Amino acid sequence: MSLRAGDPAEIGGYPLEARLGSGGMGTVFLARTSSGRPVAIKLIHPQFAADDEFRIRFRQEVAAARQVSGAFTAAVVDAAPEAEQPWMATTYIQGHTLARHIATKGPLSGAELRRLAIGLAEALRDIHRVGVVHRDLKPSNVVLSPEGPRVIDFGISRAVDQQTLTITGRVIGTPPFMSPEQLQAPRDVGPRSDVFSLGTLLAYSATGHGPFDAESPYIAAYQVVHREPSLEDVPVALRTVVESCLAKEPNGRPSADELLVLLRDLPTDLDQIDARGVGTSRTRDMATEHHFATPATPAPATPTITPAAPDTGSADTAIGRRLRRRWRPAVAAAVAVTVAAIGGGVAALTTGGFGGNSGGDKGNSRAVQGAALPDGFKPWHETVPGGREDIPDELRCIAHGDALFCGGGSVVATRIRAKDGSRVWTAKSPGVPVNGMHLVGATDDTVLGYRFAAQNAPQDPPSEVVALDAKTGRELWSVPSGAQSTAVTGRTQDAIVTGSVVVTVDASNSRFEARNAHSGQITWTSPFPAGTQCAPVPVGPQLVAMCATNTEVNAFAVRHPTLYPVDRASGALGRPIEVNGPAVPTGVANGRLVLLQVHMEGTDPAGYNGVARVDPASRKVTYSRWAKTYAGTPGMADSTVYVSGQTGLITALDPATGRKKWSRQTGVEGAAGPAAGAGALYFSSATGRVVALAPDDGKPLWTTDPQVDGLTGQQGASPRVTLAGRAVIVAAAKNTLFAFDAQKPPKSG
Repeated sequence: MSLRAGDPAEIGGYPLEARLGSGGMGTVFLARTSSGRPVAIKLIHPQFAADDEFRIRFRQEVAAARQVSGAFTAAVVDAAPEAEQPWMATTYIQGHTLARHIATKGPLSGAELRRLAIGLAEALRDIHRVGVVHRDLKPSNVVLSPEGPRVIDFGISRAVDQQTLTITGRVIGTPPFMSPEQLQAPRDVGPRSDVFSLGTLLAYSATGHGPFDAESPYIAAYQVVHREPSLEDVPVALRTVVESCLAKEPNGRPSADELLVLLRDLPTDLDQIDARGVGTSRTRDMATEHHFATPATPAPATPTITPAAPDTGSADTAIGRRLRRRWRPAVAAAVAVTVAAIGGGVAALTTGGFGGNSGGDKGNSRAVQGAALPDGFKPWHETVPGGREDIPDELRCIAHGDALFCGGGSVVATRIRAKDGSRVWTAKSPGVPVNGMHLVGATDDTVLGYRFAAQNAPQDPPSEVVALDAKTGRELWSVPSGAQSTAVTGRTQDAIVTGSVVVTVDASNSRFEARNAHSGQITWTSPFPAGTQCAPVPVGPQLVAMCATNTEVNAFAVRHPTLYPVDRASGALGRPIEVNGPAVPTGVANGRLVLLQVHMEGTDPAGYNGVARVDPASRKVTYSRWAKTYAGTPGMADSTVYVSGQTGLITALDPATGRKKWSRQTGVEGAAGPAAGAGALYFSSATGRVVALAPDDGKPLWTTDPQVDGLTGQQGASPRVTLAGRAVIVAAAKNTLFAFDAQKPPKSG
């Protein structure tokens, strides 16, 4: 939607490009930071600027949004709640709202509906964990992004322990999606009010109408408080869960954690129900595959968890009773989404495990050949504080001899001893990090990472590539960097190290710049082809530029990417190689760049359905179509493509033929990987849960327990596991790192 007459040209120094929408309290505009990142700016209507009560609410919204910035919400980039006309800038989330999707395409069903339910429950879990109640969860406040649903607009949220504003004569919220207590006693609203709203939202998503719809908001409000919900059109498998959310009394509803357990245990496809209403296909997370038993004297820190018995009864008895049993408050202490102690960790190994202390069959153990531990190694666990401890991130690491170099988020880079996790030095970043931008790379004497400018230092470049001396951590040089690679390639990789040279994109996103990694001396520059923006892509020792037109980049719809071989000595671009897109560079096989082809459903990416292999030397492109579309996080190892689904399904595919080699259901949701070595493939989630699989058939060798609270279900994350010989080093949420011997993974419990 283009700007209108009377709209400002810029807000807070951010040039405006378009209107995204307007509501009762304000207008939302699309803008860009000076580095080119798109942001959504909410500008409050002038008539509310003089309302002291409203200003208090807006300050609360900004504070709440800052607290919950994460994988399921829009991170706050900047805000001015005290400005003459208050405003707030958040990361721009591509996608339509749930309300628009339902209005234009109809209700959701099957696996799509299950993914939405799990994604929203994960969002509530993370919102509630930081002590915030959203209080306005409705279809227009859910954006269906390519990475999953995002919850936006914290305009009437509040902290759990914060007094609710007294607003005489006003009902704040949307009655068909509000809880009974929110309508009757707003001061008593707690986290389970959001669970009620989520129940109405899931019913609406499945049927196209809310469970309390009425001709007027007043009648809807009466029905919320006094009537039973209308759920006859909700799929059977989901209905019992929704009913539990819609209990009139808050204590009768599951918490967000408990709800997530229930939803994950539903059939993979909610439409695949047999005549008795029992799901014919089921996905279980290993952390939630249990039933809740009330111990006589429950220990608060160590819930009792036992394996679940298989479903054998009818829908009424098997699914219905089991789901109702799971969320009852009397047994809430047994929720399995907990922070595991670092000493805890591994499920019992099956035959073919690593042996030793692993618990596997030693006679059939897969011994590691030629891999050794760092001298003096012992298992370790470390947290690396960064410059913005209020916005912790995941690190990524590179092993160099006995050193481990890690960086990401508010840590430019840190040097850690691989043997014991002790830190040698750490360089911090003061600004708000860009999601997914981690360590650039390392040479023998130099480490390179990203630094983001502090919000109170507008004169500094928004993002920089920083070079640090590998031994001391002393800053050698820095250069402003562009940040458009995600729009071009689908991957965040704005700078790469190739040999002793680092290649970056300049701040104006107009050219490549190559520098000696240690001295910073420019060796060459190479302008982008006219009208395009590009990102560097390594192909083994070679380098290619992946480019797209400005029009496609600005529209977030790169359908016709072009590759250019780059001369590493001069930076000169070779002849263009056209590729059928959209496509994501994923790795290299037999000297050829492998790009996964993205299957689009309308304007939304729905997974990967094929491979394009590019030989930069011959400029030949070959395509292989897959038998089906695979959704999840892609990766490559040993000339094999792997796609890790949100629910833990990992599929191995041959990039040359498109043939599926194997598919394995694991208990690691939202896994990224693989890292290959020490006789296994390793995949890990943000919680630090790791699974080791046999490369030839995907057979699980072992799985660790979670190490920290983290977000699960993300897509597109880069691998979190690094190998230092036989040592497995894992990066998890909240700047957590831990390491163990691949032959002796931590035991469960």
